[in-house]
Amino acid sequence: MTHTTLISTATLAAHLHEGWAIADCRFDLQQDRWGHAQYREAHIPGAIYVSLNDDLSTRPSGSNGRHPLPAPEEMAATFGRLGISSSTQVIVYDQDIGMFASRLWWMLRYCGHDAVALLDGGWAKWSRERRPTRTGEETRAPAVFVPDVRSDARLSIAEVEPLVGDTNVLLVDARGPERFEGRTEPLDRVAGHIPGARNHYYKLNVGDDGTLLPPEQLRAQFERTLQGRSPSRTVMYCGSGVSACHNLLAMEHAGLSGARLYPGSWSEWSADPAHPVATGPAE
Repeated sequence: MTHTTLISTATLAAHLHEGWAIADCRFDLQQDRWGHAQYREAHIPGAIYVSLNDDLSTRPSGSNGRHPLPAPEEMAATFGRLGISSSTQVIVYDQDIGMFASRLWWMLRYCGHDAVALLDGGWAKWSRERRPTRTGEETRAPAVFVPDVRSDARLSIAEVEPLVGDTNVLLVDARGPERFEGRTEPLDRVAGHIPGARNHYYKLNVGDDGTLLPPEQLRAQFERTLQGRSPSRTVMYCGSGVSACHNLLAMEHAGLSGARLYPGSWSEWSADPAHPVATGPAE
């Protein structure tokens, strides 16, 4: 069986010796070495560490967002270095609900690799259930990853600019309401959101126990946000193209396929003073 959106801790525990690639994506935006230190202290047996800054982003220039998306050939080289081939089942997790791990999930999907699933509840649930762990560093033998890029799954800033004011396409912002409305902005140059966007906070995708909501509940929530638009007419963004991937994973799990990602997101958009900015609740 191929796992493509979500996998439970019980299922992963039963398949720890299957040769799957398990990626520990724990990260802290304020302390970028925290996740790797936590991984060395304890991780799921067989897991390799994958850093948002070092492995899932290319170098920021100051105008291309805080976590610019690497070129497809860079992604393929990274996946191969991590021991992920085009046929490897990949399981991704982070400290809890999957905000950082979903970035790797989306990147693999973007490169045509569907056999990737998020560990539901992440490290928090795994450790809470007292499942096996290891310390130190682990590696996998390098592999050959051949990408089959789904170029229509992402939009550049030049493709997003003409969408402002286009009622046929919906921009959806995954950040918290306080950042979307411009009441606070701890990370980027300007507070607010892209005009016309709606807010769908990614944390709405999980329940109180940190696991993803049932598909039917996710579907109902997203349908309220989309207001009749199809997923293919929807573009997800956030602060730097990370938490928006959680929304895309949740939509996929709910059977709402086809939404696209604007990876540069608010950090890229707001870096250009010529771009319009809106504040307050969605119109």
